[in-house]
Amino acid sequence: MADYLTSNIRNIALMGHGGEGKTTLTEAMLYAAGIIDRQGKVEDGTTTTDFESEEIKRKCSISAACAPIDWNDKMLNIIDVPGYFDFIAEMVGPLRVVETACIVVGGVTGFNVGAEKAFKHAVKSGVGRMFVINQMDRDHANFDKVTQQLRDRHGSCVVPVLMPIGEGPDFKGVINVLEKKAYEGAYKKSVEVPMPENMKDKVDKAFDDLVEAAAGSDDELMEKYFEEGELSYDEILIGFRKGMKNGDIVPVCACSALTGVGIARMMDLMAKYLPSPAHEGIEHDGFNPRTGEAQVRVCKDDQPFSAFVYKTIADPFVGKLSLFRIFSGTLTPSTILYNVNKDKTEKSSGLYILRGKKQVAKQTLHAGDLGAFSKLQYTQTGDTLADYQNPIQYPGLAWPAACMSKAVYASKQGEEDKIFSGLNRLMEEDPSITIEKNVETTETLISGQGEMHLDVIRNRLAAKFGANAILQDPKIPYRETIRKSVKVQGRHKKQSGGHGQFGDVWIEFSPILDEEVDFEFVDAVVGGVVPRNFIPSVEKGLRENLVRGVLAGYPMVHLRAKLYDGSYHPVDSSEMAFKTAARIAYKKGCADASPVLLEPIMHVEVIVPDEYMGDIMGDMNKRRGRIIGMTQTDGQQMVEAEAPQAEMFKYATDLRSMTQARGSFSMRFERYEEVPANVAEKIIAAADKQDDDED
Repeated sequence: MADYLTSNIRNIALMGHGGEGKTTLTEAMLYAAGIIDRQGKVEDGTTTTDFESEEIKRKCSISAACAPIDWNDKMLNIIDVPGYFDFIAEMVGPLRVVETACIVVGGVTGFNVGAEKAFKHAVKSGVGRMFVINQMDRDHANFDKVTQQLRDRHGSCVVPVLMPIGEGPDFKGVINVLEKKAYEGAYKKSVEVPMPENMKDKVDKAFDDLVEAAAGSDDELMEKYFEEGELSYDEILIGFRKGMKNGDIVPVCACSALTGVGIARMMDLMAKYLPSPAHEGIEHDGFNPRTGEAQVRVCKDDQPFSAFVYKTIADPFVGKLSLFRIFSGTLTPSTILYNVNKDKTEKSSGLYILRGKKQVAKQTLHAGDLGAFSKLQYTQTGDTLADYQNPIQYPGLAWPAACMSKAVYASKQGEEDKIFSGLNRLMEEDPSITIEKNVETTETLISGQGEMHLDVIRNRLAAKFGANAILQDPKIPYRETIRKSVKVQGRHKKQSGGHGQFGDVWIEFSPILDEEVDFEFVDAVVGGVVPRNFIPSVEKGLRENLVRGVLAGYPMVHLRAKLYDGSYHPVDSSEMAFKTAARIAYKKGCADASPVLLEPIMHVEVIVPDEYMGDIMGDMNKRRGRIIGMTQTDGQQMVEAEAPQAEMFKYATDLRSMTQARGSFSMRFERYEEVPANVAEKIIAAADKQDDDED
């Protein structure tokens, strides 16, 4: 594969709703360029970018995958990004390393929530945007209707650049508005034909809109356009690229990835018109890790080398692959790689570009290009690699917060180490998952973006590392406390030949109102009724038993124990006897002190469009939640609520269902509250049943 200079590179992320044909579009582009001799199908599991076993099984993309394509002496670095919301973290890395987000929408389905979210992320990342209206060969496809949807949503910056000739089964070609040329045929067999007479007025109107948008992106061009009423082709091109970079122009292209109509002409447009990494005004901000001073790099070969690792692939056979984008300088196998984040020098065993799972060895990569290193020891996703003498560190990646957790267990006893070492390897590949040990329940929790995400992690564990895991709903860390004060005797007496055992205590148990204090022991013994050397044993006996409450075996909290009386035997009393007496007093006393269950209450913030407010509030009431406030934020409503953790396990899935995936939420622990009596009965019954089963 030839080397491409920075000005001839186009980095493009294909994004949008799941099922709109992004992977098929990538495949059609590879086929049109002659890189593959047969166009694979998602349904058959034969596409270049969906190569993982999970992707083939589920018939959808799970990981972002690269597909570099040589086209018209340009390098189109296509990144096929998953569209399903469980894998939204796969969008984060690619958006840091491309200049253009190509958002794919359906000719029938139109602008839906996946495209909406992709567009918002692209705007937030500051990259250029374009729309591809795919599936124009399907019945009821309507280019004008979908384009109007896009304009209604995003304004006059949305301009058709590749318009369809025919729609549905009659879709046979496209018209390049910029060049006012018509083409018919599929893939490379697409040839120029005379402009259809019934299309001329529509094309002229689109051309005028395009020129106006190009002029609006630059003050000088706007001035000339007002004075002369027109711009030259080169001036339109300058304005087009500048407008794409700053979001003033969002071109729209029609095509069919399935039939290949419009594919070659769309690639022409990408190669010719989309901004390159060398585009004027594109800069990469960072800082010098040694001095903390801000630094800026432009994407040129003559700058000191720097690169950003945007994705990691953990493969037990090939080893770790670190996917990167060069932000400045050139790269060869002899380039010394200094990991700025880890302050370590790395040695790679290979320099490649990736096309799906295929690795193509390279000797040189230029500024702006995408590549992959194999077997870097210290480097992780989000790290910066740079020249040691001229270091720069780029900001890391911000991953979406996990919104669903499961408890993970090994399916076979003794395989725990294999499970957790495999999970740590997968965390390198997907930093959006988190793993933590819950101290109270002793469970290990894995958290991610949804049920499908966690199920994929489990299946990857089995496929890649031979570690079979079981995922279950986490245990709720309930607690117990008492509501009234009681005085109780704990007496332990045992005689069995020789020395006996004797311990006798009177303890007053009472609730502590301070939420910060879990247990307080008060020594109120006078007159030596309990010898001083046995009092610590009483406290120790109580503390050892606090871990198991009297209702359902959950930890006892907010408990004050005042030892105020007792008796002893000069021969038979011992530390163990008084510990046992304390345990007896604890169980008897707490059972008589109106014990109650406490449950964790979460503070929940839900952000949704206004039209879903009724559903959200009604659903929160069903979850025993309380609405505590509403705030307008970014044109949406933020609902603040408090709800029991036990009712929130499936909320991520339910919220997507209620809001057509437009809603999002965050959740944090707030406090403990008493469990309602009817709910507590079920929890206690379940705990009793579990104890019986274990016995």
